[in-house]
Amino acid sequence: MAVAWAQWNHVTKVDPDKALHDEDSYADIVDTGTDAIIVGGTTNVTEARVQSILDALSAVEIPIFVEPTYRPSSHTEALSGYLLPIVLNADDTLWITGAHHEWIRLSDLEWESVHPEAYIVLNPASAVATYTQADCDLDVDDVVAYVELAEQILGQQIVYLEYSGTLGDPDVVAAVQDTLSSAQLFYGGGIHDYESAYRMANVADTVIVGDVLHEAGIEAVEETVRGAKDGQNES
Repeated sequence: MAVAWAQWNHVTKVDPDKALHDEDSYADIVDTGTDAIIVGGTTNVTEARVQSILDALSAVEIPIFVEPTYRPSSHTEALSGYLLPIVLNADDTLWITGAHHEWIRLSDLEWESVHPEAYIVLNPASAVATYTQADCDLDVDDVVAYVELAEQILGQQIVYLEYSGTLGDPDVVAAVQDTLSSAQLFYGGGIHDYESAYRMANVADTVIVGDVLHEAGIEAVEETVRGAKDGQNES
């Protein structure tokens, strides 16, 4: 059975701590052509805020996943499942096993709906780097070693390079892609137009956009969808 994300070229991430642009609605995201929606953020993410977004997306027909940074107490019909970040280069072990252990201990999980993501955070100026105390002083060999750790030792099916707020180095992303044997490579960070989406879709399996939704709006997201899909066709 194919995994949910196997055909994702483009994903839109909705941050519950940020407002949408102008008069955009959450349902409008579907019309961009994005393949899936992830609801998640670094700070001020609560179950109530997430639930309000899921309620607004209740009638859409694309996959919707939540990246939980809180302990969820219930499922909703709109939710396809959870993508659970494990930040491999975090110095704060809360984001490697600590929060996950607590979530498991206190929650009645439906494991078929929970999928881990091996995160490697690479922008030291980002909120997620600060929050997780990530060691971002990594060269390409360090990054590749984390990737091999993720796939070959931890058995991860998703590796997520998170540059969060800045466009990453395509050569590093390409080196990661060359290293992976079966895991899906998610890339996020600095995707704001056709060209940046096209460029990263040439070296990653799935391009994820977030800030552009909140800062520039639906039309800008549509532009990144076109870039991601064209880039995948060329790669």
